[in-house]
Amino acid sequence: MEAEAPGTMGKKGVPEWLNSSLWASSSSPPASASTTAAARLPRSPPSPRLVAPARAPIPEPPPPPRPPQPPSEAPRPSVDAPPDDRSSSRLSQEEVSRQFQLLAELSKKVVNIGELRRLASQGIPDGTGIRSIVWKLLLGYLPYDREFWMQELAKKRSQYKAFKEEFLMNPIAFASQSEMARRLEESAGHKNEALETGGRGFLMRSEITHEEHPLSLGKTSVWNQFFQEALRHILIIFAKLNPGIRYVQGMNEILAPLFYVFRNDPDQNYAVYAEADAFFCFVELLSGFRDNFCQKLDNSVVGIRSTISKLSELLKNHDGELWRHLEITTKTLALFPANMTLKVNPQFYAFRWITLLLTQEFNFVDSLHIWDALLSDPDGPQETLLRVCCAMLILVRKRLLAGDFTSNLKLLQNYPQTNINHLLYVANKLRGSSAG
Repeated sequence: MEAEAPGTMGKKGVPEWLNSSLWASSSSPPASASTTAAARLPRSPPSPRLVAPARAPIPEPPPPPRPPQPPSEAPRPSVDAPPDDRSSSRLSQEEVSRQFQLLAELSKKVVNIGELRRLASQGIPDGTGIRSIVWKLLLGYLPYDREFWMQELAKKRSQYKAFKEEFLMNPIAFASQSEMARRLEESAGHKNEALETGGRGFLMRSEITHEEHPLSLGKTSVWNQFFQEALRHILIIFAKLNPGIRYVQGMNEILAPLFYVFRNDPDQNYAVYAEADAFFCFVELLSGFRDNFCQKLDNSVVGIRSTISKLSELLKNHDGELWRHLEITTKTLALFPANMTLKVNPQFYAFRWITLLLTQEFNFVDSLHIWDALLSDPDGPQETLLRVCCAMLILVRKRLLAGDFTSNLKLLQNYPQTNINHLLYVANKLRGSSAG
């Protein structure tokens, strides 16, 4: 079906473009990892703001940043048409064009952040290792003027070194390190804790899945030695600087993609400082999501319940039929009365989607692609995250409308493999389409 204007409505108050077969996911089997939850760690009330105070002198600057060579002029890829459905290890012509444009933008004396956001939101082809630099710019870690990159990087890296000396290199800090290690092990090892479904109680934190994955901190993971020491350092320092939040389960999933991207920068002058760079970018990223990690704010207007309610309202505005079906879905198991209905509470699936920024719903490469869009949106990552979550529901709407409570819950807790370009295209349509 050819997509109509966003405001065109179907027979049941649903925009016609939502009913296109293009957005129907395949009936591929769900991921094998089951959805479980782990009890939340106790914590203090949040600090007024995330802090990373400067306290160290500026050392000799590191080697200058690599200047990307501007390519010859390349055509600008269209953002109006749906992306194609090809999957190949090689870059498509559109991706090559976008890569050239990104390199050209990064080679300018002053980066045009608006243009960089536009290009990055479509996905960063990372064959040349440019995602590391682009993310640092999108998160405000690097200034837009390349002339100040050396100075800023030297200052921040020296500052992080001072943090390590203060919090990690003295006997008093050892107890904190042991406690952090214990919490990380707990967060990776809880088994089959049920989600809290009752009315006003605090929400339970989701469990980390144990697949062989760069985000896994399990002892058998090949990524364990590569990640664990650096992640622990960053999280201990963060907890020391932000005693009102400290470490909360799920923070390591948000930190891990940052460290992974920075550590795999092909330029070793950057990769060697991945830990310091990831710390400051983690502080900046978490500042927009910190209320989701504060248990005392769960039932407030800025807490996780409120965020989940915004997702429900977003779905209601854009696909009322699907929203109603999920709100009251017939339960067909024999042990329940025939007329009993149960709501597929968004808390059952969206809690993990939102708190872990979708890192557990897709393979790692696709997660990085989604993060390109999250970090590049001028409205902030959370608004984009909610649109992507809503798009995830729309992509499987036919299966949800045909399903009952049990099948729908299983589907959403084990989200099927899907085309990430299609997913982000739908999420972008939700930004401008009228509510129905």
